[in-house]
Amino acid sequence: MADHHLFIDFEFTMPETERRDKSFVPEIIEVGMVCVSGLEVQQTFSSYVKPVINPILTERCKAFLNITQADVDQGISFTELVEILKTFDQSGNARVVTWGNMDMYVLRKSCEYWGVPYPFKGREADLSIEYKNFYGDRNQTGLIKALHEYGYKAKGKHHRALDDALATFEIYKLIENDRRYLNKTNSPCIGDFVDVASLFGKVGSGH
Repeated sequence: MADHHLFIDFEFTMPETERRDKSFVPEIIEVGMVCVSGLEVQQTFSSYVKPVINPILTERCKAFLNITQADVDQGISFTELVEILKTFDQSGNARVVTWGNMDMYVLRKSCEYWGVPYPFKGREADLSIEYKNFYGDRNQTGLIKALHEYGYKAKGKHHRALDDALATFEIYKLIENDRRYLNKTNSPCIGDFVDVASLFGKVGSGH
């Protein structure tokens, strides 16, 4: 397992209605990132990002994300975002962890759209899938619901990029703790290799 992890969450522009619109191109408008080494937070990063394709946020987007037009108007550009992300994975060994696959999908598509190199070279992990597989859930679970299932309350605000990235890291730590516990309790003991009853029977009979 890579020692260096980047827990990332993006928020995106949204069309005015929930109806699927294939022509709509989602853009990253907020980034939250938690840099972790050895399960210790080393650094956090948060910024708004200025959209270009649809520069004016829809009312639905502003209401759902609790974000204002002024917030994104003062944000960094997408190319600046990519350059910043690159600095956090200079070795190419960082493991990028998200909750769901949408974050990296939109990042890749945006890089293709603007003709800029994808910033990450290391492994990527969708923690929602790992959570689903580890606990045997039939369906994928939402980020906040997963926290609640652990008995934790979310800190900060849901759908704020840095708060969601921090929540993803919290769930990661809980999963890793459960994995260590299972590995410990499932460790083989002598009884797994030796028929103890048979052994004592032989000793008692003088063999």
